Amino acid sequence: MGLSATSKPSWLKTILPGRGEFRKVKGLLRRYRLNTVCEAARCPNLGRCWAKGTATVMILGSICTRSCRFCAVKTGRPEPVDPEEPERIATAASKLGLSYLVITSVDRDDLADLGASQFARVVELVRKQGVEVEVLVPDFDAKEELIKRVVDEGPQVFAHNLETVARLTPEVRDPRHSYDRSLEVLRIARRLKPGLITKTGLMVGLGEDEEEVIRAMRDARSAGVDIFTIGQYLQPTRNHLPVQAYIPPHTFSRYQRIGTELGLKVVSGPLVRSSYKAAEIYHQLRRDYGSGSV
Repeated sequence: MGLSATSKPSWLKTILPGRGEFRKVKGLLRRYRLNTVCEAARCPNLGRCWAKGTATVMILGSICTRSCRFCAVKTGRPEPVDPEEPERIATAASKLGLSYLVITSVDRDDLADLGASQFARVVELVRKQGVEVEVLVPDFDAKEELIKRVVDEGPQVFAHNLETVARLTPEVRDPRHSYDRSLEVLRIARRLKPGLITKTGLMVGLGEDEEEVIRAMRDARSAGVDIFTIGQYLQPTRNHLPVQAYIPPHTFSRYQRIGTELGLKVVSGPLVRSSYKAAEIYHQLRRDYGSGSV
């Protein structure tokens, strides 16, 4: 299915961060004390995205209560929720002149509402700036009332990642995660607001086979998902799961073709991450829906 994981292939090379817009984004993020998943998760697209003036903001601190074996975000006891964070994010979005912002978070199992109220407040204030919002949420234990708090604030896209195929979920994700629960989160969001665009994604190269990836796409489509991302897993440190295989570009292309036939908008490639070209994909899908081609 892919190359052995002895060394990174040429197609995984990334561009180095440039100047100009990159420095502007970095400076504003520091000024307003904002965390980004770009840095915390060691995203290979950081230089490319920041140079275009975009970033994915990570709310509710930088310490996660869960410990997934693929993830570079720190695990431990989080700091108290910062009540001023939503206002700072809204101000930074305005200063950056953003038209679209992706908001994600660590898991906060220590909070009674698992962080849903903070998500809702951030979406509310950012949307008041005239900025479109995509949320990439934790599973909220698939509690409808918590998912509803976020959906009710009107994000353009509601995303929650499967991360890996069903068989590998117990090995790859924290034991508190569940493949079926993640699908249920997506179903609930779609049921609460039928016109809402929903999104999920997978990493590949963890030992899955092609049929399992295709099955995950089918499961997602059955849950009402619109957008499906597929990207290569890259080991953040020696303490994380090793890469089992580097998946070649032609396999990503085949996944994209199959997913499209299933009715999904598929973004598939070695360096694709959940937020990769998020605004572009959202607007493409809206145009497709408007033209009746989806």
